Amino acid sequence: MTRFRRNPLLALAIAGALGLTALAAWAVYPRSPEQGPMATVARADIQSQVSALGTLQPRQYVDVGAQASGQIRRLHVEPGDEVEAGQLLVEIDPATQRARVDADRAQVDALNAQLAEQRALHTLAGQQYRRQQALASGNATREEDVQGAQAQLAAAAARVQGLQARIREAQASLRRDEAELGYTRIYAPMAGTVVAVDAREGQTLNAQQQTPLIMRIARLSPMTLWAQVSEADIGRLKPGMSAWFTLLSGEGRRWQGTVRQILPLPPRPLEQSSQGGGSPASLGQGGSGRVVLYTVLVDVDNSDRTLMADMTAQVFFVAGQASQALSLPLAAVREDDQGTRFAWVRGGHGELERRPLRTGLSDRLRVEVLEGLAEGEQVLVGDGAGHE
Repeated sequence: MTRFRRNPLLALAIAGALGLTALAAWAVYPRSPEQGPMATVARADIQSQVSALGTLQPRQYVDVGAQASGQIRRLHVEPGDEVEAGQLLVEIDPATQRARVDADRAQVDALNAQLAEQRALHTLAGQQYRRQQALASGNATREEDVQGAQAQLAAAAARVQGLQARIREAQASLRRDEAELGYTRIYAPMAGTVVAVDAREGQTLNAQQQTPLIMRIARLSPMTLWAQVSEADIGRLKPGMSAWFTLLSGEGRRWQGTVRQILPLPPRPLEQSSQGGGSPASLGQGGSGRVVLYTVLVDVDNSDRTLMADMTAQVFFVAGQASQALSLPLAAVREDDQGTRFAWVRGGHGELERRPLRTGLSDRLRVEVLEGLAEGEQVLVGDGAGHE
């Protein structure tokens, strides 16, 4: 004491150092917060979810087109009709195709007549050749006559073969034109519902350059939900996991589904895909602001036919769930500078104490507690005056 009195500067320096040390300890060590709203650690069902937007489409559908040109004579179905596989859908005027078939059949008949004539000539040439051979054996004919008869026989055989080839060609043309005649009557390739009709009776179809589309038939159960999931969440999803979604017209109803497939590439604009380049579809124009979306396919039962094509859905993928897990509100969980999670817990004498936590699944409201708390304990919720 006498030393400090003799040296007041030394005493001042020591007091300052002690003050700085206390201030640093106060700043590092979390202070006990002021009292605030409290919540009870309780058990609850927790679902960890990934949300996305999606569009409903039939899983199985077929676009029915025309393979024959002509005027539509009659449409046998309308949008919304149920059809069976093999049911007649459309009739196209077959006049042109029937005329071709008749001409092909006449051509085949004419060639068959020519073939019969050539076969008769071939038989005659064979008889003449054998006669010349018999005469030659008795030295009653010339050698050149024998050779001429042999050549006539070979020529007749060649003409027969040529006509047979022409007949096969004509028969192939006949089969082609008969098939095109059959295309003037269009049948349902599968059972389902006619969801769209893009042609009208009296409309002329031209199938020479491309196949004109007439209608679409779809099986409305099951449906497939095409969901767009951000690249930040796509790693949490996998085939087989469950999902549920709601619709604008669903009046609060939840539909359940299962993830069938995660497409490995994000969708690209059509003009970029055709060139083999371009950036993935994004919600931002700049490279730093874009959000890459991946397509996830979810199969949904639609036996009651409530779901329709192109409906927009808010979908939630269940990444994890825990039944009756020990939990507390998300607002009660704090995190310090080292990334350690903790909560302020009311002790036996009413004071608040800092309790480190090990947490698990979380939803938008609660988080699962794996270690650090017991059921029934009170925790501070919301902002506190303590350092976090």
